[in-house]
Amino acid sequence: MSARLFADYHTHPQGHRVQPYTAELLQPWVDSARKRGLRDIAFTDHDRYRAGIDFDEIDKLREKNVDLKIRAGIELDNDPVNSAAGRKWVEKHWDKLDFVLGSVHFLERDDQMFDSVPAGAAQFADRDIDVLYADYFRRVREIAATGLVDCLAHIDLIKVHGHRANADVGALIGETLDLIRSRNLAIELSTAGWRKPVNELYPSDRIIELAVEKEIPFTTASDAHSYAQLGENFDRLAEKMSILGVREVCVYGKHKRQTRVV
Repeated sequence: MSARLFADYHTHPQGHRVQPYTAELLQPWVDSARKRGLRDIAFTDHDRYRAGIDFDEIDKLREKNVDLKIRAGIELDNDPVNSAAGRKWVEKHWDKLDFVLGSVHFLERDDQMFDSVPAGAAQFADRDIDVLYADYFRRVREIAATGLVDCLAHIDLIKVHGHRANADVGALIGETLDLIRSRNLAIELSTAGWRKPVNELYPSDRIIELAVEKEIPFTTASDAHSYAQLGENFDRLAEKMSILGVREVCVYGKHKRQTRVV
């Protein structure tokens, strides 16, 4: 891993189920981060698993690992069943949270995330892909406009199964990037796309170039669902950032953004 990339701002200690935060659950994540040369990590479990989040346990973890910045975060998505309650939880605990990711995992089906692999691919069968892209980015704008997120996760997740827009993706995402810039939000550079069927960084080179032009800042992320995935492919990400002229990443404490040169 390149020593230049030091922060992983998308992690899921609970995986995809409620697991109460304990030292036993969280310490392996810190140990893994340290081993990989990471100095700043954010726990961002999905809001539907908020019952497992314990801010006191995070504080205890910080006291035992003073060499790392450990951020309390959450991923707030558009889950039609749980996200209304999730938003209320974020509002209630805003002052305890350092960082909130916003994401879109649901399109027309309330019972299935479109990015589930491989089952979610059926939602794209015989559909106009550009229409789905436009609908997806509209939903991203809705999340961005809530005032409850600091950063947008895997912003072109709609490509997860390998479906590419026929229209220029820059035209499809332009309004969304303008809103993100106007709200002073960040977007993440996520290596998770490299382990999905699309086999491409989130977001695509074209979207990164447009974001750079608009001076939208970036976080770096793995979307790890196991501590073994922390910082995954960060060496590859560092090379990509160098090619595309991304020289800074941002970190957050109590929703206040700071930029770091990499």
